[in-house]
Amino acid sequence: MNFKKQPFGFMDMLRFKKMVPTRRKMLAEGPDTPLPQEYRTNTLAKKLHPGYMQVELIAARPLTDSIRELTFKRVDVGAFPFFRAGQYVSIQAKIGDSLVSRPYSIVSTPRQALNGQLVLAVENAGFVSGYLTGQAKPGDRFVMTEPSGEFHYETLRDSRNIVCIAGGSGITPFLSMAGSLAEGDEEYCMTLFYGARTAAQLAYKAELDALAARCGKLKVVYVLSDEEQPGCEKGFVSAALMERYTSLEGSTFFLCGPQAMYEFVEKELAPLGLPQKAVHRDAGCCGDLPLERPGEYKLTVHMRDEVFEIPAKENETLLTAMERAGLNAPNKCRAGGCGFCHSKWLAGSYRVAEGRDGRREADRKFGFIHPCVTYPLEDMEIDVPVAY
Repeated sequence: MNFKKQPFGFMDMLRFKKMVPTRRKMLAEGPDTPLPQEYRTNTLAKKLHPGYMQVELIAARPLTDSIRELTFKRVDVGAFPFFRAGQYVSIQAKIGDSLVSRPYSIVSTPRQALNGQLVLAVENAGFVSGYLTGQAKPGDRFVMTEPSGEFHYETLRDSRNIVCIAGGSGITPFLSMAGSLAEGDEEYCMTLFYGARTAAQLAYKAELDALAARCGKLKVVYVLSDEEQPGCEKGFVSAALMERYTSLEGSTFFLCGPQAMYEFVEKELAPLGLPQKAVHRDAGCCGDLPLERPGEYKLTVHMRDEVFEIPAKENETLLTAMERAGLNAPNKCRAGGCGFCHSKWLAGSYRVAEGRDGRREADRKFGFIHPCVTYPLEDMEIDVPVAY
């Protein structure tokens, strides 16, 4: 093979030979001032991605018989990091001997969070939720993760016309999305169908009505299954009902609510032949398995240079077992998708919750698991990173 000689190659070689002495000269002539302790890029990265935040509950009020609104401020720094309307945070609390976390969708808008307040709405539907709705009081402090999640509008992916369907406490991410739209930070046109059993169970109705009155791109339709009320539809959020208020063709759908609502709405949308990317579901936590006589096993957990042996039940996830034992195990979504609890499997057989295996193929191959969706089938041993 013949190579063409370049006329400037000789000059390049001369510069290369002088590189070391040139660098030595520049170092000798350089100032002796200390290097900065913190760079602007790192400062910005820490603001956007703080990892964990120290927060304080500053206000609480009931929204319905079962839903309570909680307002938090940061106590480590001033503002919360920027996020996308529709995302969630995970809040950690010490309840008895257990160190437990649960994810909750953010109600406040990104602008409100940047001004120092972040609002959640929690339904009394579980161990942690029961504590937050019944016992937590202003002045209590918690650890909160940075905002996360894929349940938000994406310009390059989603249609400009979005149809949002909420059931019960599933209204929370749509409050943030509607508020962000009204503030001019989003460009979509939003039709929101909010379903509940009775009018008394409609949280944030006054706030939604006010947002719809000031924003022409937002339309809110209330749907009650168990009673008739003026200004509300009666029944369920069917395709026929949705077509009366907006065009379904070419729209992007966002669903947040109970599993029964997902199953009903997806059957209604099936005849449209929508692509997978056109329907987004906000994933709920992975719960207990319905086993009559669950086995009880030993779980050996390696955390840095410590080893713990704790009990684990067949019908509960490995994450639940670690939380009950007070171990500070990392987690965010508790649905198998984010990978934040990514841990190394060492020994013992297990099962992964159906439809929840969000591991990459390489993780499966090299023996990594997501404890938030993994159930033991015998004694197990795992290596888990410490949350913080």
